[in-house]
Amino acid sequence: MLVGGLRVLGANTGGVQHGVFTDRPGVLSQDFFRNLLDLGTSWRTSVDTEGVYEGPDADGTVARTATAADLVFGSNSILRGIVEVYSADDAREKFVQDFAAAWVKVMELDRVDLR
Repeated sequence: MLVGGLRVLGANTGGVQHGVFTDRPGVLSQDFFRNLLDLGTSWRTSVDTEGVYEGPDADGTVARTATAADLVFGSNSILRGIVEVYSADDAREKFVQDFAAAWVKVMELDRVDLR
């Protein structure tokens, strides 16, 4: 859930948009999870950029791009279950609370002065 939250916040290296599955970058939302599960998206390997996948719209225009690190959340059965939980309509509060807890945990991992 931390990866999905960071993706919609646009916290990507170099400002790339891979995995930013939202129309509202910078807003902490469940969009990464919901759009990852969109059955209307048929991912294909990018011909222009190695290690990147493209998700075209119905008209063939590339709507989203992703890396394998993004798509694994939809293809691995255990991770997909987690994605389904966080994409649910009633999971907004759970997502925000879990994201905040994971963020604090990561930020405090090397803070031996807090223990």
